[in-house]
Amino acid sequence: MVRLPFLSSTQGVPEAAAVPRHIAIIMDGNGRWARKRLMPRVAGHAKGVDSLREVIRSCLDRGVEYLTVFAFSSENWRRPKDEVSFLMQLFVKSLKAEIERIHRNEIRLRVVGDLTPFDDGLVSLIRDGEALTADNGKMNLTICANYGGRWDIMQAVEKMIAASGEAVSRPYSEEDLAPHLALSFSPEPDLFIRTGGEQRISNFMLWQLAYSELYFTDKLWPEFGEAALDEAISSYQGRERRFGRTSEQVVSDKPDTASDHA
Repeated sequence: MVRLPFLSSTQGVPEAAAVPRHIAIIMDGNGRWARKRLMPRVAGHAKGVDSLREVIRSCLDRGVEYLTVFAFSSENWRRPKDEVSFLMQLFVKSLKAEIERIHRNEIRLRVVGDLTPFDDGLVSLIRDGEALTADNGKMNLTICANYGGRWDIMQAVEKMIAASGEAVSRPYSEEDLAPHLALSFSPEPDLFIRTGGEQRISNFMLWQLAYSELYFTDKLWPEFGEAALDEAISSYQGRERRFGRTSEQVVSDKPDTASDHA
């Protein structure tokens, strides 16, 4: 069995750092931002790229190690065909425009999801970008594209069974499944952010968000920048992360800084 380098929140108590080690974001509200300005929905998606660029830089400046963003869900294929087509074109354009900047900033890029419906040109751009940045270690940027939490769990189950070479009736564990999840290379998110006013996780990282702190904001994604990110992190810093324990246990488990300096 493959051992992961990160502690599962249901198997142990991960360290709760002051700055979230991993932030996951649903970037919602692009279309509504555009409609408020009497612009086509696709203009909001284009503007949203600017917000993502600012958030990436801000996370890098604040020492966030992992940033995962939901760019296109497995359910977004239900949107109007012209909007889906624009999103695919925007993905290509953004990768071409941003990959060198990402590489210069020592960020590692990964794109996670079922890429089989994407055209060969886009998949090639994705793989080239991943290869270019593979040795970077300052921050990890993961873009979830044609991704769904249920898809992730199901594909992991299939891989786990295939890797075991045993009958399905075997009693598998979380540790058996975890290495096959699409985001097995990252710790579970400390902080989940959703913009746009909706308060749901919409099939995003269902397994990984088990003990993440949830933060919802009415700000539409094109309005979300450095200051809004700081508000979300400040909210996170005011939470007590118990991971199933009592408040008294959390307090007793904290290092006694006074005695350390006595």
